[in-house]
Amino acid sequence: MKPWRQRIGNWLTNHLDLPSDVILELPRITTIGQLHAYIENHRGLVLFSDNELRLRMEYGYLKITGSQFVLKMMLPEEILLEGKIKEFKFIEK
Repeated sequence: MKPWRQRIGNWLTNHLDLPSDVILELPRITTIGQLHAYIENHRGLVLFSDNELRLRMEYGYLKITGSQFVLKMMLPEEILLEGKIKEFKFIEK
């Protein structure tokens, strides 16, 4: 992220009480134990297999590893993943 854009985004979230995930274009990840992951604000599916999901983010990639993965829902900026989740890893560009 460009420094000036990040500073403006931080100012907006701090002074106007706007959600940082929306202003800074960050992913929002909601998990239910190790069974479900709901990921919002992604930029597209890069890789999907039985044991790995890789999503493009604004500033890199999100890699989720585990087993028995099933995509329960896939929308342009939202994904619901089901399976046994072991790890979330952010990979910078």
